[in-house]
Amino acid sequence: MTERLSSGSERLDAVLGGGLPLNGIVLIGGNPGSGKTILAQQYVFHNASTDRPAMYLTTVSEPLEKVLRYGQSLDFFDPSALGTRVIYEDLGRTLNDDGLTGTLAHITELLKRTRPGLLVIDSFSALQTYATGPQKFREFLHGLAGRLSAVPITSFWIGEYSNTETSDSPEFAVADAILSLSTYREADRDRRVLSVVKLRGSGSLSGRHAYRLSSAGIHVYPRMADPVELDRYDGTHERMSSGVPALDDMLFDGYYRGASTLLAGPSGVGKTLLALHFIFAGAARGETGVIATFQENPTQLERILKGFSWSLDDPGIELMYRSPVDLYLDEWVYDLLDTVHRTGARRVAIDSLGDLRASSGDELRFREYIYSLLQRCARANIGVVMTQDVHDLFGVSRLSEYGISHLSDNVILLQFLRGDSQLKRALTILKARGSAHDPFTRQYEITTDGVVLGDHFADAQDLS
Repeated sequence: MTERLSSGSERLDAVLGGGLPLNGIVLIGGNPGSGKTILAQQYVFHNASTDRPAMYLTTVSEPLEKVLRYGQSLDFFDPSALGTRVIYEDLGRTLNDDGLTGTLAHITELLKRTRPGLLVIDSFSALQTYATGPQKFREFLHGLAGRLSAVPITSFWIGEYSNTETSDSPEFAVADAILSLSTYREADRDRRVLSVVKLRGSGSLSGRHAYRLSSAGIHVYPRMADPVELDRYDGTHERMSSGVPALDDMLFDGYYRGASTLLAGPSGVGKTLLALHFIFAGAARGETGVIATFQENPTQLERILKGFSWSLDDPGIELMYRSPVDLYLDEWVYDLLDTVHRTGARRVAIDSLGDLRASSGDELRFREYIYSLLQRCARANIGVVMTQDVHDLFGVSRLSEYGISHLSDNVILLQFLRGDSQLKRALTILKARGSAHDPFTRQYEITTDGVVLGDHFADAQDLS
């Protein structure tokens, strides 16, 4: 089995199939500001030891003093490690005075003297300008790669490479692993993504993986596209209450445990309230519930809850509020999964899907993430209720713009009906996968007890 070098980030290591191959050459490419230096320093401080120190060599792109100054703003930067576990060296003067030949000799001498377990050259792409021609640069590459392969060392070559240079630059052929950090525009925001271009002798997670930069380093959110794994479902027939006894009766004793339910209807019809019934019914039975909302902030939600004798202070309730203004789908899904794992939640309410869809400019990616989230919850027997707005105030003609109704186990339509002098509310179970259900449309009211269902409408009654 290939030995691995950890980044210190469980999710990044997962993208890399368990970590980077140990004692290989790793090329990290990306535009300015993409986080290449942060990622390299994250590897440095996580893996450096007194016996096997890490050596960080700067060239001519950024002065060593600048790298150190910005490095000190990172949480993992340890000043006490400098000179012992982590050694910084500036190659700029050697490059300017002696060119690539002198630089190769200097690196060789440093390797013999310090015997590092990890080497970073930043920026490596800047070295090409010191070659008198392509052949001379290839000779330098051959000599450097030969020296690195003769000792047990993992080296990182950092550079600003465009997509076209991936196939043209000779260092890409030498590298054992190639990581690409890029940024692209999605609606009115920039989205950072990491891709594994090459990982010799090892598998990796395909696709573009979102990441964020912070003082803690790089936070990677692996692309979520779960395959179907039928052997991981226990097929339980246990039921869980919706929180509304009459609705449980319509569903023939509630939802299946681990099922996903879509509550669709126009604004103000009571979707959020029905989702809250589900969460608080679970809390009353000792099942922790997560309310993942973008619609109401904690103050607004607490005011709503008090009208129904509920409270966020209930120990069985975990609120996960995120503003829809600066929302990233990838990050949010992983935050939700972390929250579910931390609290041991058995129920989740997502209010609403429209806010999540707006955070993703790619409809396919949105469907992949929601599908994978629902599959992971189903395998863990965690019930999920989601709300979704529909545009029609009366006579709903179209349920879903995103295809989520096809992914949901249950679909419940809430709608307004025109009365003689006031609006009426009606509930219809459109779908209950694997279960019989009441097909009739029933009127309901919203009282201090929450959603209260009445009788079903007469066959001849106009429901438009």
